[in-house]
Amino acid sequence: MMKIKLSLLCGIALLVAVVSTGSITAGEGKLEPFLGEPALELGQVFRGERFPNIVVSMKGTVIATWGTSHVRARRSEDGGKTWGEEIVIQKPGFQCGGVVVDEGSGDILAFVEDRHPPAPVSVYRSRDDGKTWKKIAAKINPDSKGNMPSMHMNDHGITLRHGKHKGRLIRPSRFYAGRNDRSKWPEHYTNAVYSDDGGTTWNTSDPFPAKGTGEATLAELSDGTVYYNSRRHWANKGENPRRRWTALSDDGGKSWKDLKICEVLPDGPQDTNYGCMGGLTRLAVKDRDILLYSNCDSPRGRNHGTIWASLDGGKTWPVKRLLYAGNHGYSALTSGRPGTKSEGWAYLHFEGGPKGGSTVARFNLAWVLKGKATGDGELPK
Repeated sequence: MMKIKLSLLCGIALLVAVVSTGSITAGEGKLEPFLGEPALELGQVFRGERFPNIVVSMKGTVIATWGTSHVRARRSEDGGKTWGEEIVIQKPGFQCGGVVVDEGSGDILAFVEDRHPPAPVSVYRSRDDGKTWKKIAAKINPDSKGNMPSMHMNDHGITLRHGKHKGRLIRPSRFYAGRNDRSKWPEHYTNAVYSDDGGTTWNTSDPFPAKGTGEATLAELSDGTVYYNSRRHWANKGENPRRRWTALSDDGGKSWKDLKICEVLPDGPQDTNYGCMGGLTRLAVKDRDILLYSNCDSPRGRNHGTIWASLDGGKTWPVKRLLYAGNHGYSALTSGRPGTKSEGWAYLHFEGGPKGGSTVARFNLAWVLKGKATGDGELPK
């Protein structure tokens, strides 16, 4: 009897230790929940205005943010089936994306600018799973060129889970060389901001090694490499201005290398150099580098929202599937978490959809894999 009690106590202690240390590898589970029967569901979340972001909290709550007159959030505690009332984060305020779930503490951080950037930035923290938000005294440091980053309008941030920078918070950002003036586009560049103290202090990475970039996405691969994927407004003569720039970081997002043009991924409609914000996420699958990317797959106009899948950490993108043929503007992607009601789902928050405003689509990898071959690599048997 004593041995049974002792074993039970040891088991409970081990469980508490795992939870308290955030060995939530915080959410890397098995592949199987993302497979099964192909599934896709769409529903309107916000009316009017613009600029989507979406994350999944440590408890599995799906949190979508939005807005240009004021920044607000809606929460889903049932994996994206239903949504609660709007919660105001800042009013007035301008959405600038980069919402980050701190997987060490469970806190959620949101960034709000006073107006269209460049503009002052406020950082908000939620300690109760996105129900309430409080402005914090955060410091954001300039980059190596002395330029302050703008936060608008990027996909969500992440907590690094691997390597010596494990626990670091990082989100994409950018530098505006003045207002959004076409003549200044060649001087714009993207970057990232990262925090090693839970979101109080943010340092800015080296500039992304391609000018004319803006509005980016990032993901951590299973070996700790940070994969960066950026929109572009401008390109040097001879370069394709309508495809995405990618680069890698092996120092936790401080610097970037291996700059490439990803010819298979469109940067929005192909009748313009202007580009479009796309979404990116790595599915929460242990030891697998399955990335999803979202954008318009359209010869003209922001429509035909499509999902691309990479099974090798962005080296190839062998399959794509049309998600919504109608209006589809800016988009953001995130992955569900193991052991929660969000497990097995990917979430896309995009401008447009059947009812306008913003739409959240939830789907699984099985649905994506039923799409069309791109000719860029092969799917495994």
